[in-house]
Amino acid sequence: MRGFLRSELSPRVVDRVRHALRPGWTRSVVIRRAAAIVLVLCAVGATVVGHRSEQSRAVVVAARDLTPGHAISADDLAVTDAPGELIPTGAVRLTADALGRTLVGRVRAGEILTDVRLLSPALPAQLTGRADARLVPVRLADETVASVLREGDVVDVLTAPDAPTSRKTVLATGAIVALTSHNEEAGGLASGRSGARPILLAMSEDEAHDVAAVGLDGPLTVVVH
Repeated sequence: MRGFLRSELSPRVVDRVRHALRPGWTRSVVIRRAAAIVLVLCAVGATVVGHRSEQSRAVVVAARDLTPGHAISADDLAVTDAPGELIPTGAVRLTADALGRTLVGRVRAGEILTDVRLLSPALPAQLTGRADARLVPVRLADETVASVLREGDVVDVLTAPDAPTSRKTVLATGAIVALTSHNEEAGGLASGRSGARPILLAMSEDEAHDVAAVGLDGPLTVVVH
């Protein structure tokens, strides 16, 4: 009889489950604390992953000082990791994307290479902000003028008349110097027409056509802004 009463009064498995699932203050506190711990761990994990991704981005940098007009070789490049927030837009990520390309600006050793430093079909639009921009090689009447220009200079292109009294014609305004003919090994200012090399200017399509046509028949000069 006693055994029968004890078995009747003992909680059944179903009763134990119902009791465990019944709302209670203690159980609610435990659940909230467990949820808070899980959220903290998720936040820490996301921070660590994000931090690692920012620190592990590989970029291509110059292995030594490079000058405009230089064709990039493998010895000119190195790959390093840089923080994501310090990587500029258009940064070169693979050495293959830079090999054989021509520089259109001076690059210091350790500087991250970007697309605007490399000669490409997209360069005129990047320099001028115009979708119809073109690059035009211009051989100036006086190499001294070309030797003082630097990449990024803004110039107007004019005809250079043979006689001082001749009327000058403005062919283009606000052109951007993309590549100069400056010779780093010569030093100082070049002069005269001997060995004159053209400079590359970025300008609108219509102006580029005018400059290219007139440049075939007569000398040109520029005015720096």
